Amino acid sequence: MYFDKIHRMNTVQTSDPEQLRAENLLLKNEVSTLKQQLAWFTKQVFGQKSEKIISDVDSKQLTFEGFENIQPDEEKKPVKGHTRTSAKNKGKDKIALPPNLPVEQTVIDIPEEEKICSETGKPLVKIGEEVTYKLAHKPGSYFLKEIIRPKYALPRESDGGIVVADLPETLLPKCRADESLLAEICTKKFADHLPLYRIKEHLSRLDIQISRPLLSNWVMQSGLALYPLYEEMNKRILLSRNTFADETPIPLLVPGKGKTHKGYMWVLVGGEGPSPPYRTYHFRMNRKHNHIGDLLRDYDGVLHSDKYGAYEVLAKQGQIVWCPCWSHVRRKFVEAESGDPEFRQWILRKIRYLFLFERIAWNRSEEERLLIRKIKELPIIEEILEAVKDQLTHGKILPKSKLNEALGYTLSLKPYLANYTKHADARLDNNVAERAIRPIAIGRKNWLFLGSEESGKAAAVLLSLIQTCRGLGINPREYLEDVMRQIMSHNSQKLFELLPDNWVKNR
Repeated sequence: MYFDKIHRMNTVQTSDPEQLRAENLLLKNEVSTLKQQLAWFTKQVFGQKSEKIISDVDSKQLTFEGFENIQPDEEKKPVKGHTRTSAKNKGKDKIALPPNLPVEQTVIDIPEEEKICSETGKPLVKIGEEVTYKLAHKPGSYFLKEIIRPKYALPRESDGGIVVADLPETLLPKCRADESLLAEICTKKFADHLPLYRIKEHLSRLDIQISRPLLSNWVMQSGLALYPLYEEMNKRILLSRNTFADETPIPLLVPGKGKTHKGYMWVLVGGEGPSPPYRTYHFRMNRKHNHIGDLLRDYDGVLHSDKYGAYEVLAKQGQIVWCPCWSHVRRKFVEAESGDPEFRQWILRKIRYLFLFERIAWNRSEEERLLIRKIKELPIIEEILEAVKDQLTHGKILPKSKLNEALGYTLSLKPYLANYTKHADARLDNNVAERAIRPIAIGRKNWLFLGSEESGKAAAVLLSLIQTCRGLGINPREYLEDVMRQIMSHNSQKLFELLPDNWVKNR
């Protein structure tokens, strides 16, 4: 496009000064836009990805009567002539070991001939031992579980027949894999992001040969069998007052064509309490608006998300209270490195104030939290929106610049950006859903794609249980094995007892 304009200028001769000035201004704007694009692409390839911006904080603006100021992150201790920051990792580089860890002893003694004193000829006297401990590893052990059921013949006088004990109920009937192995495979795939071919290779090194199709079938059937737990967890998210949502593309293999189709995995994070415990994933074949409408059909609380149009539609219909993510707003201005640097720095400083006040607010009661937002945060939001509107109206900004994009993005969210200040449980950002979606991004770099729509649904179930465990600090391997053994005989009306947060309480 730029070279086309140059060509037209060279071929069309004009002496009109106004037209020349207009063409000159157009070309300058085009060059400036191209420079911005080049700088952005260069940063994406070679630059740092951190969004940290050095910005001076006005300490006067961060204090107000009746509330404590923010405590510093690092403890300062005086040293002659200056202050020195204490080490952050103090005490964190030690090894903590469980008390029941098996111990294998190795004795290294001096030779027998050296146990005699060379001067007196008398034997040396043992006075103690030097003991050194080293944490060691050996390949994980697998074993065959042999289940023996004695058979008994009834007396001839009776109707005859054979009596034998029933096998215990199992997650996958007639499956040759025990629940412990199924839990191990599912954890490796959806917590450690190992594709099945790597799991197969690991087993092969231990002389255990299991085909990839069989491993895949075990994983899929395990996910579908645990679906009732997944459904129970999703119900509890939709009953909570505060929910977070995000989505990301995930490739789906097209049968018989050797190529992939772009599917999508949604995540909903919710549950009662300041730190929502549950994460449920939902696979869909595309990104149509009706999918999020179906997922949130029975929800009428506060929803946090990015600026995807489907969420805004629900907000305009009055179904939800929509709280757009301020981290996304901030990111737009971080990327707008050209334009008006002073204005950009001012915006980033104001947004930083919001996050700093939120740190104070979440250490207070709900009433105080709402008061802090009303007194300190709401005026900042109004100040930001007014400045953005003024900059768009009177500022000299290139239409295609990153700064203009950031300004338009912010102003389009004007009716919703202050919604979080009215609800005590609401958050300033959608970072909890962003973190929940990250395992999908890591996983698809390893296992690359899903094999079918059904496997997508099974993957969503296993991801939901495993990532919820990780968020709660529960060992997903231990949880899955125990739940797989219980779910078939558990009371269907009390499935909530097997959800990760309740499971760990009952333990």
